[in-house]
Order: sequence, then C-alpha cells, then structure tokens
Amino acid sequence: MTSDSRITDDQRLLDLEHSEEWKQRAAWRVMKFQAEFVEGFDTLEAADLGDAVCVYGSARTVVDSEEYKLGVDLGRKLGEAGFSVITGGGPGAMEAANRGAFEANVKSVGLGIELPFEQGINEFVDIELDFKYFFVRKVMFLKYSCGFCALPGGFGTMDELFEALTLEQTGKVGKFPIALIGTAYWSGLVEWLRTSMLGDGKISPKDLDLLLVTDDLDEAVAHMQQGR
Repeated sequence: MTSDSRITDDQRLLDLEHSEEWKQRAAWRVMKFQAEFVEGFDTLEAADLGDAVCVYGSARTVVDSEEYKLGVDLGRKLGEAGFSVITGGGPGAMEAANRGAFEANVKSVGLGIELPFEQGINEFVDIELDFKYFFVRKVMFLKYSCGFCALPGGFGTMDELFEALTLEQTGKVGKFPIALIGTAYWSGLVEWLRTSMLGDGKISPKDLDLLLVTDDLDEAVAHMQQGR
C-alpha cells in the first residue's frame, strides 16, 4: 500500500474491529448505500444508454501496448455496432475501451470506485459516477449492460467475470453473453475450468458454453448482439 493511502468507506464497512462509534452509526450506513443506489439509477436511467456492453480489463495496461490498442479497437467496434460502452472508468484497458467508444461517438460511461490510492476517471468518459461501495457499483454494471467483454486483467477483472458467470449460471440474469478477448491470456484459465472444475464435476459441460474466448473482435461484437 502506498504512503498516501487512505481509509475507504468499504474498509470501514468490512473492518472486523468495529469501534464503538461504528456500532452506534452502523444502521445509518444503510442510508449511504441507498444514496449510492439512487444516484446510480437516476444518472444511468437519465443517460438513456440503450444497449450497452461492459468492458473490463487491467488498470495496469500500458498506453503504448498492443493490449491498449486492442481495447481501443474493441470500444470502437462496439460503438460502431450501436452499443454504448461501460467501464470502471479508470486507466489502462478501461481507458482504452472508453477511448474507442468516444471515437465512435457513442456514450462512454465510467463507473469509478473509491480506492486507498488515487486512480481517477479517464478523460474519455462522458457519463461519470463514483462509488464508495464495490457491491453498489457491481449492480450498476450488471443492471445497465446487455453483455460483458473481458480484456486481460487481474483480480478485479476476475471478480467481475465470475460474478457475471455465476448470475447467468444460476438464472439470476437473462441472456448475458460473455466474451474473453485474447486467447493467449485466457486459455490457461479456460483449460483449468475444463480439466479441474468440469473434470471434478463442480460445473456442468453446458457451463463452459457461457464463455466465448476469441482474438476476433468482430466475433466478440457479434456475440454481444445475443444480449439485445
């Protein structure tokens, strides 16, 4: 953690060592959750996004890398297909997808999150929301997206990927196409799902069909059309 890190609302909420002050004010935190939901719903309903695709990926993706270019191309192609683009609003792959959407002249949404270190919303976002609580932000991603594209990413990307998979597997959402972009990056994970999870009977064969793994952005965009 960096020297300029700060305590976030999520940390306060989840801290097991509750202070007396926390206990006294705990019930009031529900009002803060409610306020974030209200602001999120009001803002995104008013934005009239239409069909939108959520793109996830690493904040650490370097601007002059092939992965960044891939994200820009994906955002642009989604925009050209008539989709708005939603990301976590940060740098790296998120910025790349927002940049592509911006260049395609479609709505470019950034749903930021308060972190212990500064990250900020990238300059290619035209509809911006900042959240204190990850779980509220996740609801907004899923509520206003008709599909999900994952560029190479870390724990955050995995978190969102497996939440989307779980919700579709359990029927908590309708048709929600999911595409993993970059076969070299994702093939090891998919092979583990096949050999370990499926091989040990922890998932069904049809569950693997919930994922499209591809290097072809046109194929990924066409897959997103299934969510419309």
